[in-house]
Amino acid sequence: MSFNAAALANAATRALRAYDPGHDLPALRKRFGSALAELGSNENPLGPSPRALAAIQAALPEVHRYPDPKGAALKAALATWLGVDSTQITLGNGSHELLMLIAQCFAGADTSVAYSQFGFAVFSIATAAVGAHAICVPALPRDHATMPLGHDLDAMASAICADTRIVYLANPNNPTGTWFDDVALENFLARVPATTLVVIDEAYHEYIVTTGLSSALRLLLRYPNVIVTRTFSKAYAFAGLRIGYAVSAPEVAAVLERLRESFNVNGLALAAAEAALGDQAHVAKGRDWNQREREWFVDRLRTRGLHVLPSQTNFVLIDFGRDAAPIERALFERGVIARPMGGYGLPECLRISIGTRVENERLLDALP
Repeated sequence: MSFNAAALANAATRALRAYDPGHDLPALRKRFGSALAELGSNENPLGPSPRALAAIQAALPEVHRYPDPKGAALKAALATWLGVDSTQITLGNGSHELLMLIAQCFAGADTSVAYSQFGFAVFSIATAAVGAHAICVPALPRDHATMPLGHDLDAMASAICADTRIVYLANPNNPTGTWFDDVALENFLARVPATTLVVIDEAYHEYIVTTGLSSALRLLLRYPNVIVTRTFSKAYAFAGLRIGYAVSAPEVAAVLERLRESFNVNGLALAAAEAALGDQAHVAKGRDWNQREREWFVDRLRTRGLHVLPSQTNFVLIDFGRDAAPIERALFERGVIARPMGGYGLPECLRISIGTRVENERLLDALP
């Protein structure tokens, strides 16, 4: 009898597929060199704060040591910056790990988890990984006046059942770039039972420039069932270091600590993140630059008659109104990497990161 490892996996794992990172970027970097325009992963092309780079250099002699398992210094810095207590903070190997950890701690086969259609892919993965029942709520229609394909919070509130343990939201949302304002969030939370955790992923929070949208952090005292997740991968430009954090009620954080992996954040990331928090001028500079470049890029796309969804992130979603696979392949052959959206159920769309002006112009030139 032949050995079949897949058959030995538990039911939840058998239903999963391995994460598809898309193109082999290391190979493409060799192929195209500096001419490669990497616009598929929502990275920050401006790079991290010089203070953070200096902190990494200073921490290098200690890489043979285990990092602080509690991340105490970074937690203290985050607590001061966010105006919360350090007991409310959980550190993670990127916010991806934290979103998975929340499901592992609070959901299971006898519960349900709700999230929006076209929401962040990790929401459905986390739900499936723990064998919970998935409630995927249809997004707002394409012809919605302000937020096509955005979260339909009214429908999501109505979909919550007695066994719904978690609702995942993303604000702003990846991959659509859409958002909901503070009033809509408060109205939603007022309809959610205290037995349901509301996880609000704010991975792109630092890029927000619109009015009426702040952060769910201000609601933690009123709603102890709220968890906010953030990452240093985007605005802070630490995609290669993998570090994020969750802010919640202390009681929730204590539960997460029971299952959080020891030393899940490496020493270089801890040092870099603490230093970066002290250089908010660098973050503000990146936010201002991103806004200008995004507006310039969107204007050029729309002058070509393309439908671009509203965005408060460092990427835009383009709806071509037809199968986008040939367009993505044409861009690829010219060394421009875009993110296809077929896996999200949006085969007519491409997600494009805001790159440098040179990269953005290359994409515009390469569009068929």
